[in-house]
Amino acid sequence: ACWPSGADPPANVDGLLSDGPLSARLAGSIRADGPMAYDAWVEACLYDPDEGFYASGGSAGRRGDFLTSPEVGPLFGAVLARWMDARWEELGRPAGFTVVEAAAGTGTLARAVLAAQPACLAGGRYVMVERSAALRAAQPTDETFPGVDQSSVELSSVADLEDLTPVPHGVVLANELLDNLAFGLLEAVDGRWHEVCVDARPAGPAEPAGGFHEVLGGAADPPLPVDAATCPPGSRIPVQTAAADWVDAALRLLGAGSVLIVDYASTTPVMAARPPEEWLRTYRGHERGSAPTDAPGTQDVTVEVAVDQLPDGALVSTQADFLNGHGIADLVDEGRRLWEERAHLGDLTALRARSRVTESEALLDPSGLGGFTFLQWTRP
Repeated sequence: ACWPSGADPPANVDGLLSDGPLSARLAGSIRADGPMAYDAWVEACLYDPDEGFYASGGSAGRRGDFLTSPEVGPLFGAVLARWMDARWEELGRPAGFTVVEAAAGTGTLARAVLAAQPACLAGGRYVMVERSAALRAAQPTDETFPGVDQSSVELSSVADLEDLTPVPHGVVLANELLDNLAFGLLEAVDGRWHEVCVDARPAGPAEPAGGFHEVLGGAADPPLPVDAATCPPGSRIPVQTAAADWVDAALRLLGAGSVLIVDYASTTPVMAARPPEEWLRTYRGHERGSAPTDAPGTQDVTVEVAVDQLPDGALVSTQADFLNGHGIADLVDEGRRLWEERAHLGDLTALRARSRVTESEALLDPSGLGGFTFLQWTRP
């Protein structure tokens, strides 16, 4: 049996997970209490406060481990600033409009949005939410925004959505967050779904921790009615309770506005029909990593988002369609004009304007970032 997925771990785990290297602590906990549910494993690998991937230096960016749309350049943030202004207009231009960005990392997207100076944030707030203390320490503040007029925007950072008071009017957005929330894993065996757990291999003198491997736990109900009997043996599906709970929490935070999620997405039945290694991946240094049970804390563990496991009511579009619908072409045309006017100067303004063309190509590429999914839930 595994630790129950989503349940509190046994009482003695806190002590076992508080001293020594992460691998050794996890191995000790497993040997004391049995194989670990997959969501508990992912949570520890990514978010252990001392040696989890994001606590020990893992991050997005060209110098990090993977590249997301905000790291391509400021154009992505400029288009989102237009979307924010559109929502603000639809809500009647309320004062105190609030933008909450979850999984804000070092603040790359925040810098781009604020540099675009959306009208909705004149007298508003931009709140960065980030679990990693190391990443929060690198985020911008009012004093570290050279060249950007921050006099009318309150900029702040918190560790969790629960740290925020309700937002009467605003938006909550998250770029590639849900794929990094802890998820369970089920495998089809003899016509039933069984929980996948992580066990510790026997330790030896050369490797005290012994390493880890996947084992099957007991039968479990799937998150949706996907019949294991019709799936080939060994088929797997994720259980993304934490992702659904996060969206619910974001919607509860808002009085009126939108929750916007950007991620690579699929559905539970589609993932059941695909090889698991296509939708459950690891990354390290811009390269695919090894098995998710290898070297806990040293690589990103990520899963495609099962849209059908999230709350109903989202407007779904591709990234390309969303960006085209909110004026990316206008911004690129403006960049071309600025380049033509200032190319002889070769200054930073000219170079940034010129880069919009290449940025847009990357952001709209249907085989890459342009194929990402935008999910928007709206509260009137």
